[in-house]
Formats: sequence, structure tokens, C-alpha cells
Amino acid sequence: MDWVKTVCLVLWAFTFNSVADDLKDQALRLMAEIPLIDGHNDLPWQMRSLFNNQLNMVDLNTLNTTHTNIPKIREGRLSAQFWAAYVPCDSQYKDAVRQTLEQIDVVHRMCQKYPDVFKFAASSQDIMDAFKQNKTASLIGVEGGHSIDSSLGTLRTMYHLGVRYLTLTHSCNTPWADNWLVDTGSEPEVHGGLSEFGKQVIQEMNRIGMLIDLSHVSEKVMNQVLDISKAPVIFSHSSAYSICNHKRNVPDDVLLKVKAKQGIVMINFYNDYVTCQNAANISDVADHFDHIKKVADASIIGFGGDYDGVPRVPVGLEDVSKYPDLVAELLRRKWTEDEIKDALGRNLLRVFTQVEAVRDSLIGTKPDDTPIPLKEVQNPCRTDYGYSAKFSSASIPTFYPLLLVLIQLNKLL
Repeated sequence: MDWVKTVCLVLWAFTFNSVADDLKDQALRLMAEIPLIDGHNDLPWQMRSLFNNQLNMVDLNTLNTTHTNIPKIREGRLSAQFWAAYVPCDSQYKDAVRQTLEQIDVVHRMCQKYPDVFKFAASSQDIMDAFKQNKTASLIGVEGGHSIDSSLGTLRTMYHLGVRYLTLTHSCNTPWADNWLVDTGSEPEVHGGLSEFGKQVIQEMNRIGMLIDLSHVSEKVMNQVLDISKAPVIFSHSSAYSICNHKRNVPDDVLLKVKAKQGIVMINFYNDYVTCQNAANISDVADHFDHIKKVADASIIGFGGDYDGVPRVPVGLEDVSKYPDLVAELLRRKWTEDEIKDALGRNLLRVFTQVEAVRDSLIGTKPDDTPIPLKEVQNPCRTDYGYSAKFSSASIPTFYPLLLVLIQLNKLL
């Protein structure tokens, strides 16, 4: 009877492979109809850390030390990407704005160097135009509110340069918003969520049509922004807290508020946010998709892989070429084609269009030019031109000269 078992195993393997191939073919067909839009990729940071932003030294056709290159993008059917203009938190109060501008420049130069592959995009229509041309729409998201140095003028200038979302914090508090580490107890709560200036930032982002990204912020900030924003919000790279109890993920009650706001949660693939462990696989990621669909709806789900920004990714999702396999896994789990199309790109396009509509409705509103109070940002690296004399640095006691003396004395001892 051993031969019967052998035949059964062969038939089972053939059937399994045939079904898997059919699902993969179905996934590729859907991805040819609707653009796959990913909310967060850190390839620009890899350009800085590996090559000091010298793109002339890099060929993205052959670069193979990153999760992302041109052959992988094409194999993965990556139709639109928000590239992260990220600089670390230790640049805050120093040169964060300069470094962020350099990362914005990297994205523009990627598009200029590979015009047959990338098309710069700054609107929902631009994404569809690039899709029709079989190019990857390349958008910019600034990852961390420290990058605007508490300046609404800087925020507006970055918008003019093509930035279409701002992550309100990275893993550090800004002078106007608390980050996710506050919820772990490892950093103190400073603002109770958003400061008054933080609320100004939200209102100005609504006015200019910039997407508000709540990945990396504290729960209080999530809830406050969902309450006060006139436009839908995004989580560009976060997963479900109920599946993995990591404070970078989104709790169920917030998922419901995102649904009510008609926003989107773009699911992160980083192992630590997927399983709360070092190891994860493609099925574990699909569990987050299933959970958010069950709690809220498929209408708030998107892809936010976080490729090239994390040290560990799941087995089966090793790089950006693997998106079709995740789509096939969702199909295996009986997701409908409509649900898949929503998650691929229709949800983000809807959110983007609504943000643009709010912008257009506020076209008669004047820009907010009320600066953050000097006392909230004053430090030795910041000048105070324009503030009234009674609030200037000349009239506020400072111990900075004494600090310099003590540092020098310490070096001598």
C-alpha cells in the first residue's frame, strides 16, 4: 500500500502547487488593474548611509544589498511608493532641516536618473498617470516632525518641494507632540499629546493638503488628531496592536476611529511589529490584515512595508519583489477581489483625494503665520530674530556660557 500513499502525496503536491500558481496569477492580474501603493520605504536613507547620497556611485539596477532595487520593484509590481525623507532624532535642534532637504533632493534625483522607471508624483492623479505609463509613482513623506524645526513656514516650503505627508514624530518628542515611547514609559510625557502649536500644525496641514501620518506618535496624539483633523489621516507603516502588543501598532479603539474618519492603516512588515519577536513569516503579516478587516473594515487597509528601514523582515516577504505573494495569501484567505483592490491602492487614493478636497475647500483661508512661542523652542542652537524684545534670548537668563566653562574644566581635570 506504500505506492498508494506515494501517489496520494504526489497528487496533493500537484494540486497544492496548481492552486498556489492560480492564486499568484490572480494576484498579478489584480495588480495590473489597480496600482499597489506602499506607504513607507527607506531607500533614500540607505542612499545616505551607504553612499552619502552620492547617487552617481549607485546603480539601482544592480544594487543588491538593499530590500529595494529596480528589478525587485518591477517583479513586485510596486506601482507607487511614498519614499521616506527620514533623518534621525539626534539631528533635532541641529541640522534636521538641512538633512531633510537633502533627502527630498535624493528622491527627486532618483526620478531624474531613472526616468523610465520612476515618475515624481505629488497628487492622487499623478499616481494614476504614472500607473498608466507603467512607471512607479514616487511620492515623498517626511518621517518625523523634528524635520520642520517647529516652523509652519518650513512645513509649507516642504510641501512646495513635493512632500505629501508628515509623520508627526519619529521616536522622539518634538516641542509640540509626544511620540510612541511615551506610552512605554521610557520617555516622559511632555505635552499631553499635542501642544497648542501642535494643533496649529494639524490645521495647517489640512489647509495645504498634506497627509497627516500618525505612525510613531503616542495614543493621545492619535486620538487628538482624529478628533480635530478635517481630513482623513494615515498610518503609513503600523500594524495591529491586538495581534502584536507593540506601542508602534494601532489599538482596536483607534482602528474604529480611523474607520469613522475614513482614513487608512498601511500595515508594517517589520518582524518586531508583526509578531513582537525576531522571527515572522508571510502568514503572520496576513493575520494583521485579517484582524483590521474584522475590527474595522477592508476599506481602511493598505500596505506599508517599511522596507530598507528595518533589520528584520518576514520569511516570504524578504524584499519588495514579494508583494504578489502577500496578495496571493490574502486571496487564499478568501479576501474578495474588491477587498484586495481596496487594500492595494483604492483606499489610499480615496484618502488622498479627500485630503485634496479639504485643501480645496479651505482655499480662502490665510496661511497660519503665528510662530511657536519662543520659550517652547529656545536653545543655544536657535536664534530668535523677529520675536519681541521681552521674549528675546537677550532678556531670558541662560546658563549656556557657564556650561561651556564647565565642559572645558572637565576636559582639563
